[in-house]
Amino acid sequence: MIQTVFTTLFQVIVPLSIPVIAGALLKYFRDLDTKPLTTLFLYFLSPAIIFDTLMKAEISYGEMYHTLAFCILNLLILWTVARIAGKLNQLASPELAGLTLISSLTNSVNYGLPLVMLSFGQLGLDRASVYVVIQMIITNTFGVYLAARSQFSFKSAVKSVFTLPAIYTAMLAIVLRVFHLHLPAGVQTGVTMVAGAFSPVVLAILGAQMVGVKNANLDRKVQTSFWTGITIRLLISPLIACLCLYVLNIKGILFSVLLILSSMPVAVNAVVLAEKFNASPKLVSKSILWTTLASFILLPMLIVLVKQ
Repeated sequence: MIQTVFTTLFQVIVPLSIPVIAGALLKYFRDLDTKPLTTLFLYFLSPAIIFDTLMKAEISYGEMYHTLAFCILNLLILWTVARIAGKLNQLASPELAGLTLISSLTNSVNYGLPLVMLSFGQLGLDRASVYVVIQMIITNTFGVYLAARSQFSFKSAVKSVFTLPAIYTAMLAIVLRVFHLHLPAGVQTGVTMVAGAFSPVVLAILGAQMVGVKNANLDRKVQTSFWTGITIRLLISPLIACLCLYVLNIKGILFSVLLILSSMPVAVNAVVLAEKFNASPKLVSKSILWTTLASFILLPMLIVLVKQ
């Protein structure tokens, strides 16, 4: 078992860590500006890999429905657990909002997709792409609600979803597949080439963002929120995901992929929402740093377990 974990660590995490370390070093020594890279990722690389994957994906409509049902059920349970934990700890509104962000939003795009691709190959990536599109919508709607609550505008949240080209490329890919249409061979080859640049670029962005995240000192109340959020994200969320998968009778590679993606560390986007709506950004940024570091050990163990 231990040997298998170390093998997975070297086969999966070590390759992923190379661009992450490169991004971190560039940020630390050269003050790498991630804003243009993030724009490249959101408006070019992400749409390309989602379109390319959905066009080639060997995934049934049943698996798509199962993925959607899992995302909704898993999100609702995580939100409920975070709310209960927050009430029990008598958290103030900003800390409660931060806790729900930590518990509910996972880094499934710029960490999850490359991890799934290395761990489960193209079949895993096919299924992960559907999950990622759904998570993009959740982050820009329900994520805004979690962060803003009293300031929440459903109209602005929906509008923010449709500023992301990945949503349109996903819709286009689905329409083309339904009507059995294809892009010209040269265009599809170009899209595939762009998609190939996704993993190293987004992992370098992740490394640079981790350096930029502040490991802030927290007061006692916020420190309680931090440990509660870490526990939910790293330990309780995989158990909740297993429960949801069991209830929905999801099995096989879809089970493995959804379990891994729902057990990812806190999404980097969570701190953007926390800062924008004052949802305890110090709490969220510290949680991103430590859940990401812990995931380098915990995720290989989880991958070994689901492959048994």
